[in-house]
Amino acid sequence: MEKDVRGKEIAASGSFAALGIAPYFIETLAGRGIFSPTPVQALVCPRLLAGESVFFSSATGTGKTFAYLVPILQRLFASAPSPYPAGGLRAIIAAPTYELCSQIKAAADFLLEPANAAGRGPETGESPPSPASVPLKAALLIGGGNISRQIDGLRKEKPDIVIGNPGRILQIARLGKLKPGNLEYLVLDEGDRLVSPDLAEETGEFLRFVRALRPGAGKEQPLVTACSATLSAKTRKRILGFLDAEGRDVPLLESPDRTILGERIQHWAIFSERRKKIDTLRSFLTAAKPRKTLVFTAGAGEVGNVLSRLQYHHIAASALFGGMGKGGRKQALDDFRKNRVVVLVSSDLAARGLDIEGISHIIALDVPQNGDAYIHRAGRTGRMGKTGIMLTIGDAEEMRALAKLEKKLGIAIYPKELRGGKITVPQAPTGRS
Repeated sequence: MEKDVRGKEIAASGSFAALGIAPYFIETLAGRGIFSPTPVQALVCPRLLAGESVFFSSATGTGKTFAYLVPILQRLFASAPSPYPAGGLRAIIAAPTYELCSQIKAAADFLLEPANAAGRGPETGESPPSPASVPLKAALLIGGGNISRQIDGLRKEKPDIVIGNPGRILQIARLGKLKPGNLEYLVLDEGDRLVSPDLAEETGEFLRFVRALRPGAGKEQPLVTACSATLSAKTRKRILGFLDAEGRDVPLLESPDRTILGERIQHWAIFSERRKKIDTLRSFLTAAKPRKTLVFTAGAGEVGNVLSRLQYHHIAASALFGGMGKGGRKQALDDFRKNRVVVLVSSDLAARGLDIEGISHIIALDVPQNGDAYIHRAGRTGRMGKTGIMLTIGDAEEMRALAKLEKKLGIAIYPKELRGGKITVPQAPTGRS
């Protein structure tokens, strides 16, 4: 028997070892207080370790990144090393945003650091032991970054793994600075976002480029993994179509931990006339005194207005919006993570894929058009075993739309109101006899 972080005994079937994860990774994860797999990791890791392609969906904050990173890195360590440029890249991980790419790179560095510090690949538990004599390295290629510096880093570091935006990876590859001829693994994180209308053309070009790496019959195709909180059969079909692989038997798995939406997150709604929404937001922040709040507004143009109104009333807030420079985004996120501000205002696109610890409240100033968008918003809280609150502030029309989402998602949304500086349950109207 093993014990989890609370000292409670867990069955072997619920251990990383039972999934086939090597001792090196078990010890490395334990260094971060991760002693047993989440449901999505238990679902995905064995399939990837067995060399299967797999698409999967799971709620945000449930460990999707480690679900694919750990088995892929383990398999890379267990095979003969082939560092770029001698044999080309072995793995590409694509994601839609700078922040998500950076988070994946940080997770990869965490898993690789002990082996890299030792100057060789770890003993992975394979028989024979790992033949790796060169540690694995990962490189970050993101739009907005200095492309010359990124190309220089590729030349110096000779990475096995590239993590980045499809557009930037494709741009550097077309300059002849990448040699992914031995590509073994392709991962699309936030796969549904990557093939959404505004990114589909860029992602399609990127995937057609990957497909062209393996011309001719008998050439082994890379294992393909795609994941998101809301990955659908339609998305799976579209991705495989770009790869000219519709006939490949790639399962779409849904993790049971998607129930987190109803179990760990309380869903609230407060009625407000449209013109009074920001005042209602301010009143709620004053009454609730949340530790850390992420505010969503669908219109990117409204982000600045909300931010200025909050700051005018001396509420420590920052913002993310489209077209914001990398330096400004980093400053805003650093201020939020380090609690120099307690409120971050953002549009849906700007906040996609954010993984910020300790968000206690999500506040939406409008109702999204579909359930997937609501899930992605709510999923910024209630992460990794914690609880959180998802509040929607809306007018009468939006409350009707929210009621439809409530039914569709199978959750309970409780009405609240602000009265006397406190958050209360609305009082039922009383009639006269």
